[in-house]
Amino acid sequence: MQHIYFISDMHFGHGNIIKYENRPFKNIKEMDTTIINNWNSVVKKDDKVFVLGDISFYNKEKTAETIYSLNGYKVLILGNHDNERSIHWWKSVGFDEVIKYPIIYNDFYILSHEPMYLNENMPYMNIHGHIHNLKYESKQFFNVSVECIDYTPISFEKIKEIIKISMN
Repeated sequence: MQHIYFISDMHFGHGNIIKYENRPFKNIKEMDTTIINNWNSVVKKDDKVFVLGDISFYNKEKTAETIYSLNGYKVLILGNHDNERSIHWWKSVGFDEVIKYPIIYNDFYILSHEPMYLNENMPYMNIHGHIHNLKYESKQFFNVSVECIDYTPISFEKIKEIIKISMN
């Protein structure tokens, strides 16, 4: 059975992100290795992972090495740090699908890099990244930036469970 996971803002190869976001790593190598190991500990070969942007600051060769080391069918929704590279470039480094704009998933969940405007009368829920350390868990927003999900992809089932609890 295929499971669905979400993650964003890994920033592979970005040394300053450790300082900017107070990540608990000594260096880039430790950060990258931890995220890769955490990913592969939960995501299996046949699972699908929605990566909601801001992947890698490495060159093409090192980015490809990193992405190909990750289990699962990988869908990228481009983030603000990903736009300098083409859809073709991202596919060539290991993504199975690359999407330039937010999408609606399962008729209810808006998947985007940056949080989207939603008011309480809109019948959607936004799963997003971009804002790193600000944990959103409400009936309309869920932040999957690595800092908010313990540097490990989070399952769609777990997100729905957390949202249900937050609504009560």
